[in-house]
Amino acid sequence: MSGPALAAAPRRTSARIVLVHTVTFRQARQVLGIALPVGAAIGFDGGATAVALLAVAATLASLAFAAVSWWRFTYTDGPASVVVTRGLLARSTRTVPRDRIRGVEVEQPLLHRLLGMVRVRIDAAAGAATGEDEEVVLDGVGRAEGDRLRAGLLVRRSAAGPTPEPPAPPAEEVLARFDRRWLLYAPLVGGYLAVPLAALGALLRLVDEIPRGLRPEVDGPEVTGPAGAAVAIAVAAVLLALGSVVGAALVNWGFRLVRRGGSLVAVRGLVTRRHTELEVDRVRGVTVAAGLGMRWVRAARVNALVTGLGAAQRRGQLLPLGPRVLAEELAARLVDDPGPLRRHPPAARRRRLARAVAPGLAVAGAGAVAAVLAGGPAGWWPLFVAGLVLAGLGVPVALGRYAALGHAAGPRSFAVRSGWLVQERAVLQRRAVVGWRVRQSPFQRRAGLATVVACVGAGSGGYAAVDVAAADVVPFARAASGAWAGALEPERLSGGRPSPPRSR
Repeated sequence: MSGPALAAAPRRTSARIVLVHTVTFRQARQVLGIALPVGAAIGFDGGATAVALLAVAATLASLAFAAVSWWRFTYTDGPASVVVTRGLLARSTRTVPRDRIRGVEVEQPLLHRLLGMVRVRIDAAAGAATGEDEEVVLDGVGRAEGDRLRAGLLVRRSAAGPTPEPPAPPAEEVLARFDRRWLLYAPLVGGYLAVPLAALGALLRLVDEIPRGLRPEVDGPEVTGPAGAAVAIAVAAVLLALGSVVGAALVNWGFRLVRRGGSLVAVRGLVTRRHTELEVDRVRGVTVAAGLGMRWVRAARVNALVTGLGAAQRRGQLLPLGPRVLAEELAARLVDDPGPLRRHPPAARRRRLARAVAPGLAVAGAGAVAAVLAGGPAGWWPLFVAGLVLAGLGVPVALGRYAALGHAAGPRSFAVRSGWLVQERAVLQRRAVVGWRVRQSPFQRRAGLATVVACVGAGSGGYAAVDVAAADVVPFARAASGAWAGALEPERLSGGRPSPPRSR
């Protein structure tokens, strides 16, 4: 039998995955939500014997589900497509053409690593018609098979011709490597601060599920007086910061980004090791983002905008956390820098000031009116003062939001920037644009402003230059994508009809 025929034969994942799915109740989770209420209805008393019997029954059910799911799951790595077949009674077959594959991610959770297996996720531009995030997930293949799939799935192969000989391994160019000192940035990142809170919530939920007779009796420390409250808050803040550092280490430990031939390869993770590979030809742009706390220490993160990539915020991550200088250098190596950003007109600043100060002035006005109607300021002055303070705090926020605005267009790329709590600069290639959309509210039209959105087939799907001068919309769109964008005309400030569209 020939080599291609053997390669196209259906394969099964490793039988060891049955053990992993049994322990984690992967398939049996759907029935556990029904089994527990049924057990309670027929007289489940929560005693130790009943708990043990329930645990044995749930484990046996999990084993049966895992074994049947493994037996009925096959995949075929053909020269033109990848085919996955699954299901016991209702069989389903999913086919992904090789030329639609946009990224491959190899995960190695702790149990998989102990048993010598990996999980392969394959992203394709066809979209997840079934509502799933991934086009194909091969859970439980051997390490060698995972490496073979990762190395071969992004290689173009013709359906008609024979499988070419594998080329020599390309040289690796290291683009970024995680420095352990960067973990000190973690307490300033909201996503990492949520990790210890989520862990605490899961622990409390687990304790709540334990029968009362089996729960340990633990008395917490008593907090009395302002000093005790201050100490408790300080301890909680320290624990939260330490938890965020631990969470960042678990996710990003050993992070390394390399360029290998025509692919970008990112490796990260301490407990769950992830190996993500993206096609460089499919990268349409990058985003450099930094939250308010990250900007204080001049840190940022970088994401690639790849066509057809699912879970792009995680899989497209090229630098999870690092110095701003390194993030800008990495972005410039992947997409040409269009040059310094152009500031938006003063009308955009006035608009932000009005929107930020108006709520505080409204609260202060309500307090003043209430005081007049009550015949004196007694009881209402706190509302008036709170409104003035709120309006005063809105001024630096508005100025910060205005300072974040900017846009630029270069010979091969363009950039837009916005955001205050999380400031994001998106740099996109000219070829990424598939269309433009212009929005003008009545207030923008009166101020001579407009919001122009570049529609792209990657990332979030659209990136906006907010509150650009209306007269600059068409020149910016033409410079950012081509002469065909000259058909774009925002409505005139005088209220007249827009100009007729021009042919592309």
